[in-house]
Amino acid sequence: MKHSKFDVVVVGAGHAGTEAAHAAARMGAETALVTLSASDIGVMSCNPAIGGLGKGHLVREIDALDGVMGRVADQAGIQFRLLNRRKGPAVQGPRTQADRALYRAAMQKETHAQQRLTVVVGEVVDFLMDGSRVAGIRLADESEIHAEAVILTSGTFLRGVIHIGDVSRPGGRMGGRPSVKLAERLDSFDLPLGRLKTGTPPRLDGRTIDWSELERQDGDEEPTLFSFLSTSVVAPQISCGITHTNTRTHEIIEKNLSRSAMYGGHIDGIGPRYCPSIEDKIVRFSDKESHQIFLEPEGVNDHTIYPNGISTSLPQDVQQEYVRSIMGLENAEILQPGYAIEYDYVDPRVLTSSLSLPDAPGLYLAGQINGTTGYEEAAAQGLVAGLNAALEVFGRNPVHFSRADSYIGVMIDDLTTRGVAEPYRMFTSRAEFRLSLRADNADQRLTHVGLQLGCVGDRRKARFGEKMEMLTAAKSKLSERTYTPKEIRAVGINVNQDGNRRDGFAILAFPDVAFDDLIPLVPSLREVEPDIRLQVERDALYANYIARQQKDVEAMKRDESYEIPRDFDYFLLEGLSSEIKQKLSQARPETIAQASRVEGVTPAALTLLLAKLRREQKVRKA
Repeated sequence: MKHSKFDVVVVGAGHAGTEAAHAAARMGAETALVTLSASDIGVMSCNPAIGGLGKGHLVREIDALDGVMGRVADQAGIQFRLLNRRKGPAVQGPRTQADRALYRAAMQKETHAQQRLTVVVGEVVDFLMDGSRVAGIRLADESEIHAEAVILTSGTFLRGVIHIGDVSRPGGRMGGRPSVKLAERLDSFDLPLGRLKTGTPPRLDGRTIDWSELERQDGDEEPTLFSFLSTSVVAPQISCGITHTNTRTHEIIEKNLSRSAMYGGHIDGIGPRYCPSIEDKIVRFSDKESHQIFLEPEGVNDHTIYPNGISTSLPQDVQQEYVRSIMGLENAEILQPGYAIEYDYVDPRVLTSSLSLPDAPGLYLAGQINGTTGYEEAAAQGLVAGLNAALEVFGRNPVHFSRADSYIGVMIDDLTTRGVAEPYRMFTSRAEFRLSLRADNADQRLTHVGLQLGCVGDRRKARFGEKMEMLTAAKSKLSERTYTPKEIRAVGINVNQDGNRRDGFAILAFPDVAFDDLIPLVPSLREVEPDIRLQVERDALYANYIARQQKDVEAMKRDESYEIPRDFDYFLLEGLSSEIKQKLSQARPETIAQASRVEGVTPAALTLLLAKLRREQKVRKA
């Protein structure tokens, strides 16, 4: 392949890259996925798990747009748990422990079966340029691939360095060489770069663990799957173990802190605050006598155990010592030492909300290169970049995801407006409209968007259409007539005798009322299928809250419709402080809504900005 031509080229086949390539190909773009090794597709380089709080919402949204992560996670899942089950559906997050081998095999199968997607093995060392525009890539063997759009998903490989104690060596992950030439090429674009770090725990041999001493954690009896297309669990299900560090563990770590790569001064990058190393935990939470550790099998036929909670950059001998101080791990053997990895990232504030680089037209960035951490965040960015790259190729307007409509929109807005001071991780608390952005209704929120874009296949289109018809029919049955308080109480539902008539949907919004409670009032509800009953219950539970929130949603969408020209000169705007001018110039918000979320920008500043835009007649509807 000395010279070839594609519509879209994706560099890197991690979670961001595979999702980007699939998205572009589903849109009809001839797509090349370039990777150092075809066997890297679907590799789970850190924790073999998908989902969680906030993260599970992202996976559901990816699936609603016909992405692949949810389907693959369901095929590889060996323990499913719905986190926050005791709380409301808005903050519940599906999670699965995955079999590494099954996940990789399923992702590779999906990738090789995807039409218009070609896997190319090679090392990308340079971009092809057409003036200031990125027009393809050059591989180490001097072959060239020309493209209308390029998506870079380099993960932790840009000038990646692995640290184990005072020993450092180049690497994008254990066993993978870093990408140095491409990092040097990015330097020529004069992008604002920084260093971040992440870490991983030692992998243990499960055959050397005394499981009899440990607490057991089972999955849910009724698994909550990720994909709206999945109907049942595929892989055998397993249990995890739970143990804890102790004062002896902490003493060993404290005594050797100076030998840690991070505390020994070998690492400059900032690590994830919400997923700290065991060294960080000991220092930051010195009053705690123990920390929980989840012992998670990496596969049904794999004796490797991932001890979730003790990621580290301590030397291997110290890792062995502190691991063996933990109950049940007294004789545990380390199969692979834990390590920290430090890598380059690009300040995501230079990106548009389509994840394109205005200063390098034709180039998109997705994944950890934008300062995020986690498979799910990477995949969601890949989806956005893949869709928009294809839209650009076909001369169509980009798709923008709103904070009001999706967690994807929340993440993209956070990244491009606020930037990152540490690896960005998704949480439900980041979404101001989380009552309506639930994992259970991701398809109702986004699948119609995918249908309009053209990225949703026939199978999902048919399934979604059937579901919406059944939901509409069920809600119609509930709304056919209203009932007096006396009629409602007669079927056992407690209601104030206030004389107000209510329809079935309004009654279902009562806190302790279930769908089945309404069957005596509306006998035709017996025909409704169980999963539709549950969805209607959830929709009714939040209906009143969402209605009250709608004014805020409309205000945000109104502000999102006021676009700010990319070349707007804030320094010419009288009445703004120098600090605000500087911040807006650096952030380059695309809309008034984005400008409102730039740190330090006041309502008075926004009023001045909007007035100026209107005077110059530069405001146009999105």
